[in-house]
Amino acid sequence: MPYITVKEMPEEERPRERLAHVGPQALSTSELLAIILRTGVKGENVVALASGLLATHGGLAGISRLELAQLEQTRGLGPAKAAQLLAALELGRRLMAEAPEERFQIRAPQDAANILIPLIGHQEQEHFVVLYLDTRNRVTDREVLYKGSLNTSLVRIAEVFRGAIRRNCAAIIVAHNHPSGDPGPSPEDISLTRRLVEAGKLVEVDVLDHVVVGQNRFVSLRERGLGFEN
Repeated sequence: MPYITVKEMPEEERPRERLAHVGPQALSTSELLAIILRTGVKGENVVALASGLLATHGGLAGISRLELAQLEQTRGLGPAKAAQLLAALELGRRLMAEAPEERFQIRAPQDAANILIPLIGHQEQEHFVVLYLDTRNRVTDREVLYKGSLNTSLVRIAEVFRGAIRRNCAAIIVAHNHPSGDPGPSPEDISLTRRLVEAGKLVEVDVLDHVVVGQNRFVSLRERGLGFEN
C-alpha cells in the first residue's frame, strides 16, 4: 500500500478535522493518539504510528505502564512526544480521580474503585494508597504511601493515620494493587485491615474500606466482611 501523509488524506479522514466536525467521541483511540503525537516518521504517517504504538504495547493500558525513558526509545517518539503522551495519560487519570462533586462521595465500594482502578489498576509495581474523606464520605485528598515491592504486613499503622490526622479527616479508605491482576486479598491483607480498623477506633478515624485492585477488577474487604468483623 503506498505511503500517504496526513495532509494527502481526504480532509474528512484527517483526525484533527474529524474531531472538529464530529467530536472526540466519534474518533478511534488511534486517531486521538495521532492528534497528540502530531507528526509521523519517514515512511509512516502519524495515524499508522499511533496504531502501531497501541498494537505493540497492548493499548492505552500497556502504554500507561511505560516509563518516560522507555517511551523515548520508541521509534517515532523521542523526548518531546514521549512527554506529551505521558502528560495526556496522567491528565486522564486525574480526571477520573477528580470527578464532579457527586462522584467524589463514596456511597458504595464501586465509587472508590472508580477512582482507584485508573490510578493504580495498571501499575506494574505495587502501590498503597489512602483516600481521605470528610464527614459526608467525600474524597478530599489522596496519597500514595508506598510504592514498589509491598508486604502489607510491614505497613506502618501510624504512617497510615498520620495524613488523616493532619488533614482532620473523619474517615479513610486504604487500597493497594496486585500487579498480577488478581485482586483476591491475601491473609496479610486481611490482617492489616483488622489492625487498621482497631487503630482507627483509637484515633477516631473510621476505616471505611480496604480495596484491593487488579486490572479492571477490585475486591472490597468490607463488602466481604474481611477484617471488619466487629
